[in-house]
Amino acid sequence: MAGATILVCDDDSAIRTVLNQALGRAGFEVRTTGSAAGLWRWVSAGDGNLVITDVVLPDESGFDLIPRIKRMRPDLPILVMSAQNTLLTAITAAERGAFEYLPKPFDLKELIAVVQRALASPVARRDDPAVPGEERLPLIGRSPAMQEIYRVIARLTQTDLTVMIMGESGTGKELVARALHDYGKRRHGSFIAVNMAAIPKELVESELFGHERGAFTGATNRGVGRFEQAEGGTLFLDEIGDMPLEAQTRLLRVLQQGEYTTVGGRTPIKTDVRIIAATNRDLRQLIGQGLFREDLYYRLNVVPLRLPPLRERVEDIPDLVRHFLRKAEDEGLPHKSLDNEALDMLRRHRWPGNVRELENLIRRLAVLHSGDTIPAAAVAGELKEPARTFAVEEGEGPQSLSASVEQYLTQYFLSQGDRLPPPGVYDRVVQEVERPLISICLAATRGNQIRAAQLLGLNRNTLRKKIRDLGLEVIRGLRAE
Repeated sequence: MAGATILVCDDDSAIRTVLNQALGRAGFEVRTTGSAAGLWRWVSAGDGNLVITDVVLPDESGFDLIPRIKRMRPDLPILVMSAQNTLLTAITAAERGAFEYLPKPFDLKELIAVVQRALASPVARRDDPAVPGEERLPLIGRSPAMQEIYRVIARLTQTDLTVMIMGESGTGKELVARALHDYGKRRHGSFIAVNMAAIPKELVESELFGHERGAFTGATNRGVGRFEQAEGGTLFLDEIGDMPLEAQTRLLRVLQQGEYTTVGGRTPIKTDVRIIAATNRDLRQLIGQGLFREDLYYRLNVVPLRLPPLRERVEDIPDLVRHFLRKAEDEGLPHKSLDNEALDMLRRHRWPGNVRELENLIRRLAVLHSGDTIPAAAVAGELKEPARTFAVEEGEGPQSLSASVEQYLTQYFLSQGDRLPPPGVYDRVVQEVERPLISICLAATRGNQIRAAQLLGLNRNTLRKKIRDLGLEVIRGLRAE
């Protein structure tokens, strides 16, 4: 919309100058002011086609000004700029009625594109619900990767769209799911989290959908399922890739028709639940293996949201460290900090366990180090790789495994012509590797499943399920020799 008038409000004269020049070159007329009062005079006079405003202004908060503007001119699009680059800023901007939130420093090309999109789109009026306090921010980080996550969450809070959260273990998938619930329009309903990997396969359907009395052996009373518990709220299905195929079929019916039946029941039950799923597995690969329904994947993957691993946002580590040290202080430990060399060391670490690994490290350092400032030497001691590696005996290992698989396939094709072997070669090979690998790690951690899960880079519940499925015996206090 060339020739539109843009009203810019920021108390930083340098930013006003930059925006004036950039927007002017893009063909817009620009007016700039350094105060909320100046902006309000223009808006109340009916001037301007779009507003760009900072949050922190000398005479009034931009967030307090936005609802007044929306009441007077509900169709006037507002873009919010802020150097307070937190999830709460993005959420508040969306809930107060802003068209978009732009963290400082921003890319001018992106800003021009957002301005053009805002001018071309009808602006929906939003209500002004209460916003949870900043003291309970669920996500920490100011990196570009996290800013994009905040902006997506802010857009999704006012919808009931199904979301698929993807990311490695320890990246904070449940925190994102909780943010979508706590800051969304279902915040007054229940948030129910279910870990698919932690439920025995034969109990998954009963756990999700409930059961009637006498539906199976031991069902002496009616059982309430997680869908019923989450009615009017959010159901978070973690590690969705571990859901059995039978339960996938029933979940697909819920997503398609909005109803389900209990185990042993006959009457369909209508449900009003928002579904958020999460996985650290490649669902496409599982579909190819016949372990996950493709039609369910498309139903769940309405809005995909990928969480970056910590190694892709190392600039967030200082903020995360301060956050975890404050949590330790809230738990009764004395105030501590890390010196700059220690922080640099943390930035260089690969973080296979992601944010969860960092939090555990900071907790250990806060407890074990007596000084007020934690030095690099203390961090180095905790990050030091184990000197001992597990030796692979002759005739074992990847080369032997490769040879065994090749020999099996060669012999089969020689005897059966072009016919394929029975399906499941991948799973059989994985099991052959998984069993000794998990046994070795359990032995190395003396049977401590929490430490073994960290060593393997697995979720603790996932490890427990694998131990149970593989029939492994866990002996506490066992030491690897």
